[in-house]
Amino acid sequence: MRGFDRREVAVQVLATENATRFVAPLALATLSRRPVLRDGLDRADDAGVWHVDLAREVAALVVAPATANVVAKLAAGIADDILTTFALAVTAPVVVAPSMNTRMLLHPATQENLRVLRTRGVEVVDPDTGWLAEREIGWGRMAEPERIVDATLAAARRSRELDGRTVVVTAGPTRERVDPVRFLSNRSSGKMGFAIAAACAARGASVVLVHGPVEIAPPWGVRCVAVETAAEMRAAVMRERRGAAAVFMVAAVSDFAPRYSSSKIHRSGESVTLTLDPQPDILAELARTRGDEILVGFAAETDRVVEGGRRKLEEKGVDFLVANDVANDGIGIDANDNEVTILARDGRLWHVPRASKREIAETVVDRVFRDRGAVAAGGGP
Repeated sequence: MRGFDRREVAVQVLATENATRFVAPLALATLSRRPVLRDGLDRADDAGVWHVDLAREVAALVVAPATANVVAKLAAGIADDILTTFALAVTAPVVVAPSMNTRMLLHPATQENLRVLRTRGVEVVDPDTGWLAEREIGWGRMAEPERIVDATLAAARRSRELDGRTVVVTAGPTRERVDPVRFLSNRSSGKMGFAIAAACAARGASVVLVHGPVEIAPPWGVRCVAVETAAEMRAAVMRERRGAAAVFMVAAVSDFAPRYSSSKIHRSGESVTLTLDPQPDILAELARTRGDEILVGFAAETDRVVEGGRRKLEEKGVDFLVANDVANDGIGIDANDNEVTILARDGRLWHVPRASKREIAETVVDRVFRDRGAVAAGGGP
């Protein structure tokens, strides 16, 4: 709660019976400077139904720590205590910070429950690894409070600033088939594109997410179009772009495709040569045939990131180019974090230091829509 207090955010504590066995309600009331609402009839004397009334007031619901039991109840829609009853009434963003033993966290039922919550738009702040209550080291330790505070404030930023606009986002890898059992692809997880789609949807945009094969849950409130090959992605993007206010080309689209063999290529002891043909440049084609939409490209670089990003921005003819150094460990492709430089057509640039892809996405969307006027006019900083 101190993290919220430092950000000047008021907190109303809802404490289940089990929670009061770990932390005294008086301590929670002292920290929040508000009476703690507990299981029972704390507000029975109030007019109206308290959990519905309170649900209209809050900007976000934070469940921390979220035990395996609470996660299961939230996923199933059970309302048998003050927290789960309130969760069914609230329409504000919900943030869940799981905390449990590693074996409970990794149990298929818990993982499925977390997947269900994510598909409903719940922001799950993944737990950390470290010492657990059972005197062992593993995953399941609740995320650091600052991470939970940051995730909550970001979730509460939902607005209608992009209401009435359509945004197209591409994400993930593409696969190019070699023969009936093999394909060429890349390590893209789709996390950055999915984060961009979620950030636009949270601001009221109608989002179309065109994605390749990925293993993550789609953001809540977006329309997904699943594709496999670069040609399929091109066809979907060209179809969905009509009337779009912006197109974010985040996907790692294959630059080349092998010539397909209709029969399996068998091991012979000899080297096999694959002929790779160039694929259509979707972003460049969008720029050549553009209307009024904002075009945003993404580039993965291994050296001279800004120079490479600037060159690609000019070659593609886009409004913004987001470049990141994928040679650094822990950021970029298939990672949870990123560190990028956003380059604009008018010469301006913004370096965004290492942060989660969700945070990076918020910054990118801010720059794209709030600086569009200056970029279109060719204005300076």
